Amino acid sequence: MITDAVAAEWLKFRTLRSNLWLLAASLLAVLVSTGVAVLTVRGFAGQDAAERMRFTSVGDGLGPGLPVAFFVMSVLGALAVTAEYGTGQIRTSLAAVPNRHVLLPAKATVLLGVGLVAGQVLAFLMHAGAMAALGGHAGFVLLDGQTLGTRLTEPGVLGGVLRSGLAIGLVTLVGLGVGAVVRATAGAMTVLIVALGVLPMAAATLPRPWNARVGAVLLDGLVGDGLLVPGAALALLLAYPAAALGAGAVAIARRGRRAHPLIVAGAATGVLLTAVVVIQPAHAETFAWKPCQKELECGVVQVPVDWDRPAGRKIGIKLVRLAATGAHRRIGVLMALPGGPGGSGIEDLEKKGGAFDRIRDRFDVVSLLPRNGVEFGRIPQDCLETPVEIGLPYSERDFERQAAVNRRAAERCRAADPELFDNMDSASVARDVEAVRVALGEKQLSILGTSYGGVTATNYARMFPSRVRALVVDGAVNLLDRQVRYPVLDTQLDRFADWCAATTDCALNGQDVRAIWKEVTVPDRRLPAKGRGVVYTGFDVQIAAAPHLVSPGENHVRWKELATAIALARSGDAAGFADYVRAGTRGTSRKPPAPVGMSMTHCLDFTGLRDYASVVEEKRRGEERSPYFPYTRLWHELACAGWPSPATNPPLPMPGTGLPPVLGIATWTEPDVNELIKHVPGSVTLRYKGHGHGLYLSAEPCAIGRVNRYLIRLETPDTACVPTS
Repeated sequence: MITDAVAAEWLKFRTLRSNLWLLAASLLAVLVSTGVAVLTVRGFAGQDAAERMRFTSVGDGLGPGLPVAFFVMSVLGALAVTAEYGTGQIRTSLAAVPNRHVLLPAKATVLLGVGLVAGQVLAFLMHAGAMAALGGHAGFVLLDGQTLGTRLTEPGVLGGVLRSGLAIGLVTLVGLGVGAVVRATAGAMTVLIVALGVLPMAAATLPRPWNARVGAVLLDGLVGDGLLVPGAALALLLAYPAAALGAGAVAIARRGRRAHPLIVAGAATGVLLTAVVVIQPAHAETFAWKPCQKELECGVVQVPVDWDRPAGRKIGIKLVRLAATGAHRRIGVLMALPGGPGGSGIEDLEKKGGAFDRIRDRFDVVSLLPRNGVEFGRIPQDCLETPVEIGLPYSERDFERQAAVNRRAAERCRAADPELFDNMDSASVARDVEAVRVALGEKQLSILGTSYGGVTATNYARMFPSRVRALVVDGAVNLLDRQVRYPVLDTQLDRFADWCAATTDCALNGQDVRAIWKEVTVPDRRLPAKGRGVVYTGFDVQIAAAPHLVSPGENHVRWKELATAIALARSGDAAGFADYVRAGTRGTSRKPPAPVGMSMTHCLDFTGLRDYASVVEEKRRGEERSPYFPYTRLWHELACAGWPSPATNPPLPMPGTGLPPVLGIATWTEPDVNELIKHVPGSVTLRYKGHGHGLYLSAEPCAIGRVNRYLIRLETPDTACVPTS
């Protein structure tokens, strides 16, 4: 009986011209997808690099055409039954097929076969048309980590196109069910327009995150990379035609007759909806976040002061979160570790949280005020910000004098909380991060370590490799081999000299910048800063100039200041250096300072110079490796001479196994990064061909796009990145 009914329905379908016209009309979906891709490329080609990165991905190209395919194919399904009601042929059909429960399955079998074939053809044609229109632009990486287009060779794309083709076939059955219930062509089309067109547009107007949550359970939200996992999305996709056909079966059955079509359809739909709940992983909030300001949520985790005594005194680590708000499945937590040392991750998210806007599609972004943050509160902030002046020793007595100065400044701060002061190393901060992971209930963390936060990040990776899902070190410091920094400032001086030669804005324009530099930086030369009450040595000039030399600033404003200061120093006055050091330290210092709050972590993370003989040896190395900045490496290490707390966290490399490939980000002046990550197989350094530091938090589009792609897909990017502004 069912075989004959299917044969009859197939005969009806292929002999009805309107069906052929509808199948032909479905090709409009291909034209729409291709047309949108063409318009995208036209707009894309006319923009600069920064604006291009802000484009929205076309993805597999099906998005614009899919609603058209859904509507046309659902109308095809609806007409299979409403056309018969309109002409009175339904009675003829029921006379030919007296068992009413066979009629609808017969129609569904034919329509499903046609719909699946047509759906796959349409899906692949839409994809091919869109990718052809995008051409070579398809692989351009956008801010959200996606590319402008995604080809079939990329992971997951083929499966997505196949799912879309399946959805087109299944939506034909939805149309059939709606037609059987409504029984009128106009009414059925109205219902389908609302369901397939109006509801998705209405969902898109809802505030976040409800726009994503509602959109994820509508038909067009079930074929992409939405909030539901693939298994749950498939179950819900099957539930739509099951429910529609169940309702249609009841409508066709004689009133008052058997209710089992409704029971069967209801049971099938219930099973499928249950599968959605079971398959979809629930993200149970295990941590008590509380709103604190704007979008931020705050919380506190208790950790031991001394991790070697976990049952001892506890301190509270303040956390802050930007919760995931995107339309895609949440991957987990991105832990943003602040630099310094002494920086605040809370301040980073308050002031620079916009850098994470695109990655919040997939991650909660969490940061912290680490125990070594100068604002932590257990040790007075004004003490931690006390500047300690570092001089270049020329004798054992000079060295001991510097050690005594360092020790007095450190002991004054240490007295407030000796136990905590002695546990400010990056390994202790990394253990705090692990306590945060446990408190949040996350299996793994994705980590972004910026500047000295990279030291914390690599310590965490060394101690807890299995807990690292992805690791980005952005401008990180490498304590393993500090020798690599010697050529950096020399190269920068060459760039500075070339700039001076090319612009009249430089106070040294037309002069031999390199020779003048060597003249004013003779180590023991004394240069009074007139009217400033301080005397600079050539060593002080090297240290004071380094930050400005590394970061030219917008329109080279810092290089202009540096050139003016050098020109003034040549005439015997270091006032230019004293003025911009004072401005940079908010008036706390007239010479380059080594604040206690910075040194209290530095001096626990690496062993400083033990004696004057070590100073002499380091001087020799510097003079061999750097003609212009031979003593800059000494500065940090001299700050640890005489430190009251011994180094407890000597630098060690990350393990060669057990970690995912690490992504480093390095500007022209950050060679440390590649040296830091090279021990981990598969790791790459994204080399930014420009100045800067902490590119992700600086919202540099080129870096953000590639980092986001790595965080989402765990694919290391190409290794070149050019400024986009």
